[in-house]
Amino acid sequence: MIRPESLAAGDGRLDRGGLSWSVFQGGRDPFIILVVIYVFMPYVASVLVGDPVQGQAMISRWDQYLGWTVMATAPFLGASIDKLGPRKGWLGLCVGLMIPAVAALWFARPGGPLPLTAVLFLAIFARVLYVYSEVLHNSLLVRAAGMAGAHRASGLALALANLFSVLALAFVAWAFALPGKVDWAWVPAAPLFGLDPASHEPERVVAPIAALLMAVGAIPLFLFTPDAPRTGTPVLRAFAEGAAELWRMVRTVGHFRDAAVYLASRMFFVDGMNGILIYAGVLAVGVMKWGPLEMLAYGILLSVFGVLGGFVARWLDGTIGPRAALQVEIVMSMIGLAAILGMGPDRILYLWAYDPSAHAPLWAGPVFRTLPDWIYVGFGFVCATFITAQYASSRTLLTRLAPPEQAGAFFGVYALSGVATAWLAPTLVNIGTNVTRTQQGGVAMVLVLLAVGLAGLFFIRRNAAASP
Repeated sequence: MIRPESLAAGDGRLDRGGLSWSVFQGGRDPFIILVVIYVFMPYVASVLVGDPVQGQAMISRWDQYLGWTVMATAPFLGASIDKLGPRKGWLGLCVGLMIPAVAALWFARPGGPLPLTAVLFLAIFARVLYVYSEVLHNSLLVRAAGMAGAHRASGLALALANLFSVLALAFVAWAFALPGKVDWAWVPAAPLFGLDPASHEPERVVAPIAALLMAVGAIPLFLFTPDAPRTGTPVLRAFAEGAAELWRMVRTVGHFRDAAVYLASRMFFVDGMNGILIYAGVLAVGVMKWGPLEMLAYGILLSVFGVLGGFVARWLDGTIGPRAALQVEIVMSMIGLAAILGMGPDRILYLWAYDPSAHAPLWAGPVFRTLPDWIYVGFGFVCATFITAQYASSRTLLTRLAPPEQAGAFFGVYALSGVATAWLAPTLVNIGTNVTRTQQGGVAMVLVLLAVGLAGLFFIRRNAAASP
């Protein structure tokens, strides 16, 4: 058992427990990048459903089920964790169920053993478990790295998640998508392991790859990361006490107007930001008519440029303060999304027609050969950078608005605000897609969420100033 005083001790250097905690996130997060955003779910919309518009409508409908489930359960899990005691058993259950569910998506092929409903159920089931695993994993941070090393472990975890995702995307592109399309000496002549592009195996293989990374990344955590001690509290009682604690946290925050206004605003704009990320791949496949190779390249580029968001947030927070920084970041994300919605292979920013046959390719490479392609990618960079920056500035602003002695309650409600409206973006995207019969009309509804969240920030009266 770890003594409480040892959690705050040390010089901040990470031992193998802290490193193992970080590696787990590195192995877990490629599931979101490969499966949810850039490769597998766009494949589901364009191939399994057969129509990107109907695919977006169907995926957003199932995303509502995800949002309702997370809203109804995740906050209570988070509030009950300290009373449940050891986390590894619960985390092992989540990972043990998530890995086979993700791996089984390999069988999602036209005419295959998995009907479309089963594919969508498995994907949503895995995402619900992902949220639970995130809550449980985060609760082990201080125990794994101590207070002095928590920021190092957290930063390393995010860096590893981004690194592993980019490497996985690059490997899939090199091993399965590029072969047969280029004659570069360093690219195999045919897809490795005999994968057949005609059967969409390069798109489907990202599921077992994500499952494998998840399994490998979990091993060090279960071996080396310290667990919480037993509390002796029965499970049902722990959840009941957690629900009461959650209500007390909400009431505590309600006594501080600016913080309450901020957290209410955040429910809207963070759901809008998440909506941009989740539907980015499905939108690009349907609107720009990109294939798996383009989507892999798009994912790599945006993942790399997303890293800049942390530096942008740090600069903006220190220059104009976190509230103004958040406003800038939301506005820039809105501009990027609005520009993307006005793009197409034959259209630039709503107004300018573009005939690809009348223009020579911009380069001889296998992807992004036209001007609309690169403009679309450029505004994708804008979204990736400022969405990442928003996540960083959001935490900073709360530290300026919350009383230090009650930080725990405020960050508990902060976590709640991140999932309380998880159903809202999918609902609006589903309505917009069905009403307009276009993908652009559906994703445009995300702008409403961003606008509401942005407006709420103007009602924060306390000056969250820049750092001295």
